[in-house]
Amino acid sequence: MKLPVSTEWVLHCATTLAQLEPGATASATQLAQYYDLPAPYLAKQLQALVRAGVLTASTGPRGGFRLARPPGEITLLQIVEAVDGYSSPYECREIRQQGAGALPPEECQRTCILAEKMAEAHEAWRRSLAAVSLTDIIAELPSWAPARTRSRMQSVAGTAARSGRT
Repeated sequence: MKLPVSTEWVLHCATTLAQLEPGATASATQLAQYYDLPAPYLAKQLQALVRAGVLTASTGPRGGFRLARPPGEITLLQIVEAVDGYSSPYECREIRQQGAGALPPEECQRTCILAEKMAEAHEAWRRSLAAVSLTDIIAELPSWAPARTRSRMQSVAGTAARSGRT
């Protein structure tokens, strides 16, 4: 399974927001500068997280994005599904009933074993991501990482404010 690059972006951005002081916000421009990403496209992905209830967005001089809930209540699965959807990446097209090797319909009453195994793998993947919260991710970071993130985000915010971009 290959996820779009935007999945990496939103996972990192949500983790960054989880490291900020409670209630602190960061704009799409700040997050884009922090990771050297295209701000307009990142903003669209962050809006998907808002629609999913993972982030909240506010406008104004102190506006931006922040977590909608405590980081312990936000799972990696919620973030991934907000931008990539809920459906399985595997779709069985029943090719076992096509071509020179076609099986007769009466031998295909049971769901294709390959489709079953792919569905099981997808569910295992979902369970794994659902079991990991942003708090779990932060706990795995080096102890100095959250302070570094806050410091660098403040620096990015200052640069954006001086250039008129927020």
